[in-house]
Amino acid sequence: MNRAVLRVAAGLLLALALGACSGPGPQFTILSGSENDILEPMVQEFCQLRRATCTVKYQGSLDIALALKAGNDPQADAVWPAASIWIDMFDTARRVKSVKSIAQMPVILGVKRSKAQALGWVGAKVTTRDILTAVEGGRLKFLMTSATQSNSGASAYLAMLAAGIGKPDLIESGDLDKPEVLATVRGLLRGVERSSGSSGWLADLYREGERTGARYEAMWNYEAIIKETNDKLIADRKEPLYAIYPEDGVSVGDSPLGFVDRGRGKEVESFFADLQAFLLKGETQTRIAATARRVELGRAAPLKADTATNLDPSRALTVVRPPEPAVIQKALSLYQEALRRPSLTALCIDVSGSMKGHGEEQLLEAMRFLLTTARTREVLVQWSKLDRIIVLPFSDRVLWAATGSGDDGDQAALLAKTLELRARDGTDFYTCGARALAEMKPVLDAGQHLPAIVIMTDGKSQGAMSTFEAAWRADGRGVPVFGVTFGDDADRSQLDNLAKLTGGRVFDGTKSLTQAFRAVRGYN
Repeated sequence: MNRAVLRVAAGLLLALALGACSGPGPQFTILSGSENDILEPMVQEFCQLRRATCTVKYQGSLDIALALKAGNDPQADAVWPAASIWIDMFDTARRVKSVKSIAQMPVILGVKRSKAQALGWVGAKVTTRDILTAVEGGRLKFLMTSATQSNSGASAYLAMLAAGIGKPDLIESGDLDKPEVLATVRGLLRGVERSSGSSGWLADLYREGERTGARYEAMWNYEAIIKETNDKLIADRKEPLYAIYPEDGVSVGDSPLGFVDRGRGKEVESFFADLQAFLLKGETQTRIAATARRVELGRAAPLKADTATNLDPSRALTVVRPPEPAVIQKALSLYQEALRRPSLTALCIDVSGSMKGHGEEQLLEAMRFLLTTARTREVLVQWSKLDRIIVLPFSDRVLWAATGSGDDGDQAALLAKTLELRARDGTDFYTCGARALAEMKPVLDAGQHLPAIVIMTDGKSQGAMSTFEAAWRADGRGVPVFGVTFGDDADRSQLDNLAKLTGGRVFDGTKSLTQAFRAVRGYN
């Protein structure tokens, strides 16, 4: 056994001995981005040594940020988002202390290797302009998380802005008013084939597409998650992604871990400091580097380059400097209202008899949120004037279908009609889904919108799934279905089957239907 191994073993034995001699550690909660899930075993290892009970709650970057707004209780002792920008923008009361970067994660473009070969990108230096040319020529589509809901999407978007401006070192507010910059970014975002609110879920969607035949071409995501995805693809004997590092700049998530001062005393703050120190010490940083995350030079050696996939965590990058918080806020609003690919959303809302009472109240309140711009803008899920919204209330049949845009007047008209609904009769959301496809067809045929069907229900349909599946397969465009459960006796099993068939997801709205609505908007 060499000396380095002996030192590590001795350190672990000492920690175990100290833990055994001391009393139980604190209850400790961390709000974390999903990209950190591969690092949680290291956190739990430390917590076990200290006899502490640690809970890691995974949330999107915006969820973490909103929890830090003045007047909100994050109900956590630490936050660990993907990037510091979310703390800087929303923690105006400066409750987060002792923030340190645990690792660095560039957001890059992973392209199926055969597609990269066809585009002439294997072994070549690729710029954002090259990516734009491929998108505009109809030669490339990609997956990308929502820039307003997920840090990987925000990072990709900020890099696109920097490339359009031509200066990665500083994006200023006035740059966001330049028509040529907006045209460049709008052109790039036309390449979005599917969106999501989670970088981890997006990677799962890409791999699932290989199984189902959706066969997506590319994905913007963290360098480390591209590596994790490739490991799983190769294990499944599937074609890996080829890493594209745009020469004109990439954005980097700094994975900051910070303490939230909630007045729980010095013991909790001291525990946090020790946890942070554990994650930053050499042995742990070596393990973190093995996941393809970048660590500070001198702490650990980066993972070796892989010539087959072009992944190289030691590669020098042109890094896009994060703008000032006010500029980021302006950029995100611009993305949501003007630059992203417009959405086509069919809302199947359950007004069957089982929803009478609390479920009906929840639904109408959630629709007030969803169709009121002042409220959706607060959490960056507002509709744009180019979006198309179809509302289809259903019981054992579709009661009516009404269509509008994201214009304030159209939203108000849809809301007024919806608020007249009252719960009655049976339930058949499969028929509503099939009707939604028919109502979406004219807009889908134009090929400009990102489609989704959202079914809000207690999940107890008396219809047959074959009714929807036949229509969905005949349509051939793979419109995803997102389920939102609500009501006192929600059952998600049927919705899970729809999500699995269509590449969608089910959200739990039983605690807060409004929060579930906000989450699902990040996927459309």
